[in-house]
Amino acid sequence: MPRSATQLRTVIRRFVRSRRGATAVEFALISMPLMMLLFGVLELAMILLVSATLDTATDFAARNIRTGQFQSGLSKAPVSQQGFRQLVCINMSWLQPLCSIDAPKPGEADPNPLFVEARTFNTFADAGAAPARDPATFDPDATNWCAGNPEDIVVVTTYFKWPIITPLIRPLFKNYDGGRMISSTRLFRNEPFNPALPRQGNQTSC
Repeated sequence: MPRSATQLRTVIRRFVRSRRGATAVEFALISMPLMMLLFGVLELAMILLVSATLDTATDFAARNIRTGQFQSGLSKAPVSQQGFRQLVCINMSWLQPLCSIDAPKPGEADPNPLFVEARTFNTFADAGAAPARDPATFDPDATNWCAGNPEDIVVVTTYFKWPIITPLIRPLFKNYDGGRMISSTRLFRNEPFNPALPRQGNQTSC
């Protein structure tokens, strides 16, 4: 056998037996799935944290409607949809800087990631049968606002747009273009608070 062929076979054997750099190659193969898993866990953890924060703030703010404090102006917030949004926002702790934004001017898009709505129903069955809003087609201008009068059945819903940062993870969690719409809902009957308090006009259902 020619000497050159023997040398070639020797080089090939050494290359096959060599383990130098094997760890780097193996890490390169698993690094992408590992990073996707890591970022996926972080994104999911942030979504759960935002959801818990929104739940707490919604519960506090909705209690002000249930007791009539909000409708009467005793909650120190304007008696309006924008005022209720402020009331929710000030109870969102670490997320407060994101939603502490002034209301947009007419014709301008709302940059605030927090949206609120309140609707009244004749029965709890009607409230339960009301369809949920689709995050993919969510329109802030289409939200209803009716805080209700004494003993009205009210559904309060808050929405918070949370961006998904990791591009490869975004399709797994997003439910609107760019991120995930997180919502929190409270269903209750208003307490029979003082009927002499300012009422919400002639709004009986929303």
